[in-house]
Amino acid sequence: MSETPPEPVVEQPLSERERRILDGHDRLAALAAGPRERHIRERLGMSPTQYAQILNALLESEKALEYAPVTINRLRRVRDENRRKYW
Repeated sequence: MSETPPEPVVEQPLSERERRILDGHDRLAALAAGPRERHIRERLGMSPTQYAQILNALLESEKALEYAPVTINRLRRVRDENRRKYW
């Protein structure tokens, strides 16, 4: 009985919403918490929790890295520094 090799994982292209999240992250991060949450709800149509979940998933995405390498690499560094500091 021969095993078939696993199919390679093909990552889907970034959605319009994911590109908007990456494009606006720097401006959004500069806002205070209240205006930031309001912006996420009104302009992106999602909760701040959903925004954070999508952004965290994008940190692991090669497509996101290709699309916004400076943003993704900076956020990965911050995440890694926080892990070292608090874990």
